Amino acid sequence: MIRLGFIIGFIALLGMLLSGLAAYRVHDQELTIDRIALARAIDVHASLVQDRLTERELLARVASGLFRAPSVIKPNMLEPLRSAIYAFKTDFVVAGWIARLQPNELDAARAALAAAGFPNPTIRNFDDKPLDPAALSQPIDVLMDLEPRGDDTKTLPGRAYDQDSVRGAMLARAKAEKRSVASDPVPLVRANGAIGIIVAAPVIPEGATEPAGFITFSYELASLMLTNDDMSLFSVALKDPRKPDEELIASDQGIVSTRAVSDARVPSSSRTVSFGGRDWQLGYYAKTNSVRRAEQTAIIVAAIGFAITAMVCGLFGYVAYNNLRLSREIQVRIGFERRLTAVIDELNHRVKNILAVIQSIVTRTLRHGSDIDVARELLIGRIHAMSNVVSLLSESQWQGVKLKGLFEARAIPHADRIAVSGPDIAVSARAAQSLSLLFFELASHSDEGLSLVGKHPHIAANWTVTGEGSEAIFHFRWEESNTSEATRRADSDFGLILLDRVAPEALGGTAKRYFTEGSYVYELTAPMETVVDMTERDRTEQFSQPVRPPK
Repeated sequence: MIRLGFIIGFIALLGMLLSGLAAYRVHDQELTIDRIALARAIDVHASLVQDRLTERELLARVASGLFRAPSVIKPNMLEPLRSAIYAFKTDFVVAGWIARLQPNELDAARAALAAAGFPNPTIRNFDDKPLDPAALSQPIDVLMDLEPRGDDTKTLPGRAYDQDSVRGAMLARAKAEKRSVASDPVPLVRANGAIGIIVAAPVIPEGATEPAGFITFSYELASLMLTNDDMSLFSVALKDPRKPDEELIASDQGIVSTRAVSDARVPSSSRTVSFGGRDWQLGYYAKTNSVRRAEQTAIIVAAIGFAITAMVCGLFGYVAYNNLRLSREIQVRIGFERRLTAVIDELNHRVKNILAVIQSIVTRTLRHGSDIDVARELLIGRIHAMSNVVSLLSESQWQGVKLKGLFEARAIPHADRIAVSGPDIAVSARAAQSLSLLFFELASHSDEGLSLVGKHPHIAANWTVTGEGSEAIFHFRWEESNTSEATRRADSDFGLILLDRVAPEALGGTAKRYFTEGSYVYELTAPMETVVDMTERDRTEQFSQPVRPPK
């Protein structure tokens, strides 16, 4: 009997030790799996937020690049851009044209607003208080046109935003830096409206040094933050680094409010995104306490192990541990399915961007008054160029294409007469789309008929990379020999905008074109960081990698 008791006691002791070990392992695995799942979900969310912000800032830059401002006083300046704006993105609240008016232009502006049917055409302050024109000595920024026009928005034109602490500071910075700038979070449309962010892009006429006005787009903050539903692992808060004591949160209904930062409430992780020349910090708060959940699971396993005999307890604890681990792996796989949905959304965004570019090409090519045969030839060629670069990007899983591949005969005309030279670098997806259209425009206008010597011009396209690291610069040169301004086909309006504004701005560089005694030259200079864009490539590579559950 004593020996049997000793054996039973030994088995019981062994069972308790095994149960305790199983509980410890379950606790450790629960914590590890929860942290991995939360970290991956946060990374995907932050990447999607940055992509959305980048697309919306690009919309403002493209709109300002295509914008024509012959007369800033007109109240219908957005008319040529309305179809393109809606095709590119439709989630903005208000798109506006803010003109910089001289004091002597205010009467004309008021008359134009009245003729356009706006209910309050008076030029007034941002809070609808009267504005004394005699007291003005400097130009003021007045809202002259907006989209959409509804009952809430029709009353806004005529307001001057110079004295507005938020919008005025945004416009002053955009004027000084001559690039798109984002505002502080501010109520949109009305004082108690939804909280959002406004991005303003200056419109600088050709040959001018000061902007004639600003294209603005306002977005609700909830949609930009990609707020999660009650099934998400975390809640998101947005904090402006200049206001460390406050943060903005969105409810499940998309209502954004402000709350004070508390020492007792520390985010599980934070990420920084860039928008409008500023850095914004996203704070992620886990919805569940991983430590408490791991402790509860471990206690359950230990209790089960202590309730049965030593060996059975140890075996059951081990089986329970494996079942729990399998359950957590299933939950992680569900999270991976959400990641797949995010990848599909990313692809949808890219397709919509391509369709918006094609719509812009069709609109500009088939504008009123253009020769239908020439327009048809240019339109087919431009679409073929876009199709070629999309095919190349698809083959590389959108991780960029070799620059020499953009000179294939199926993409641009006269490819057999182009001498291509330069390092075979791989450019990013965004740069490839801009460069493909750029090469087609140059080649399609290379000559109209006979050249200076009765032969087609010889074309040389070469590029070099100077400098190293972040200082590396991309230099591209296109030269058509045996041609002149008289023999070369004149560039279209779309081509001029693409050559001089859209392509250089998309690459963050500068361009120039000119004729020499016997040739036509186009030169483009841009930083390699923009041409290659490793951030975009790394993000695409991350989405394309197969997902494996943690071991």
